[in-house]
Amino acid sequence: MKAKGFTIVELVITVAIIALLATMVVPSAQLALQREQEAELKRALHTIRDGLDAYKRAWDQNKIKKEIDKQSGYPPDLQTLVDGVEDASSPKEGVKIYFLRSIPRDPFWPDATTPPAEQWGLRAYQSPPDDPQQGDDVYDVYTRSSKVGLNGVPYREW
Repeated sequence: MKAKGFTIVELVITVAIIALLATMVVPSAQLALQREQEAELKRALHTIRDGLDAYKRAWDQNKIKKEIDKQSGYPPDLQTLVDGVEDASSPKEGVKIYFLRSIPRDPFWPDATTPPAEQWGLRAYQSPPDDPQQGDDVYDVYTRSSKVGLNGVPYREW
């Protein structure tokens, strides 16, 4: 029996080969997506951590007005890195120092409508590294994803 120039056997074999190839493509596409998300996570963490370090350097160099109750030298929240702070070393009044243009999104955060500043886990200066907790400042950030990276390390520990 022929169906448009092909026998039924040829048609079944062709469909089986296509199905087999499709099962090989889907996992590699998922792997490529995960690699892209991991690269995006690394960039985002690097960007935010660079902003936090720049804020700390400015505080150490007395470019940020020091408050008696704040001794760590880290910003109170991530939005401060974008909004900027008044440059205490500038002779002109109202001059600001900015540390980030915007807060990067967490690529593993499930809800795209959540503002980026609310997506990240925050670790305060006084918080232990093995049990990060929020506090009066932002010393470090981490993703709140419970997934594990391709390298076997949980994304929270990156």
